[in-house]
Amino acid sequence: MNNEAIIGELRKKFGNDVLETEEQSSTRLTVTIEPLALLKVAEHLYREAGLRFIIASAIHTKKGFEILYHFSNDETGLVLNIHVILNSEKPRIESLSNMFNASNWIEREMHELFGIDFLNHPNQEKLISEGNWAEGVYPYRKEFKK
Repeated sequence: MNNEAIIGELRKKFGNDVLETEEQSSTRLTVTIEPLALLKVAEHLYREAGLRFIIASAIHTKKGFEILYHFSNDETGLVLNIHVILNSEKPRIESLSNMFNASNWIEREMHELFGIDFLNHPNQEKLISEGNWAEGVYPYRKEFKK
């Protein structure tokens, strides 16, 4: 399936939950979705489209907390990034850890470094910060001029 067909399928299946699409190359797509659609989009990619969850990454920008969930089609080399933007005031999103064991540690890291709350995460205990910085301090958060 080519990139255009993949994007068309996601738009058809998830409608207004797909906010934006970007094709960086023939093997790299980014699809921005509504944060509330994450579980159903991830489940579709895994169960129906046959993609594998690789990892997630986050950054704090003026838009909010941006998370990229990276999925791979190992046969074609396609990496599909699911992009969400979370509110800066109360960043929260459903955890993928109950669907993909591989997301457990990275969600714990993002929670400690950014203060993103992963709802229904099975174990949000500290992973790296014990004794490294004060409780409630999130070292990767930025202060932006208004």
